Amino acid sequence: MNATTTRGEDVRQHARARATRRELLLLVVIALGLACAAALSWWLEPYHAAVVAAQTQTEELYLRPATVRRMSLGFNGLAADWYWLRALQYVGRKLQNYKGEVQLDDMRPVGLNLLAPLLDSATTLDPQFLPVYEYGAVVLPAVDVDAAINLVKKGIAANPTAWRLYHHLGYIYWQRGRFTEAAEAYRQGAQVPGAPTWMSAMAAQMASEGGSRATAREIYRRMFEQTDDAKMREHAAKRLLQLQSWDERDGLRRVLAAFSARAGRCPASWREVAPILRAARVQTDVSGAPLDPSGAPYMLAGDGCDVELSEKSEILRK
Repeated sequence: MNATTTRGEDVRQHARARATRRELLLLVVIALGLACAAALSWWLEPYHAAVVAAQTQTEELYLRPATVRRMSLGFNGLAADWYWLRALQYVGRKLQNYKGEVQLDDMRPVGLNLLAPLLDSATTLDPQFLPVYEYGAVVLPAVDVDAAINLVKKGIAANPTAWRLYHHLGYIYWQRGRFTEAAEAYRQGAQVPGAPTWMSAMAAQMASEGGSRATAREIYRRMFEQTDDAKMREHAAKRLLQLQSWDERDGLRRVLAAFSARAGRCPASWREVAPILRAARVQTDVSGAPLDPSGAPYMLAGDGCDVELSEKSEILRK
């Protein structure tokens, strides 16, 4: 019995020793793995910026919208919200990192290559997601006109009673001088039940004088009144002020031309035409300079025979 007991105890001690050695070996392996991971991370750190830059240049969606729709397991609305939020964050991040001056009519230099696929993904997952179509109709034309047109047409196909989408489509065509197509978009939209009567008037106006300033004013006025999106309202408001400034500058040029015809020279300062400006009830500053809609003074240009915006003006240049 004693010999048997001793052998059993030896076996158990040997087993415990083997288990202890395995645990120690495992700890050593884990420690070496962590050390290697830390070393690899340190070694790759200098290349991180280059990798990020390369990814930015070649960014793309890893999953196509139809694939995501199949994989969303019935939670299409949540997935669409995710793509919508990602699109907004993407644009915000791109604009924040862009070093140049952003032009509202041409945002291609900003590099918003992923915007159209993101909006397309959101609307594939939720075809009735109207704010996505409306956002794309305003922002996307400055990036990719064809993609903007396709997105709005996709929205019309999925939401044939949403008359605002016809308005947006007509707006995109009008911006590009495609007045016949713009008139047709407004004509079709006017036939939608519940569409406002001005859609028919807009179709006729597009067909007859699509490129006029009056047409532009009517479009932006309707956009400002009808949209619920704050950014779109801001965009429309800026365009309306720009149109007002164009009208004011045309009037000021007539004043300058009348002075030149009478005096045989251009005015050296606004004070020389101040009586005419006062008679026309033009708002001026203390120096006699007329004020633009943003409150900044207009500047004489072309040796006093023309007028332009000052550097302080908040009116859009283009």
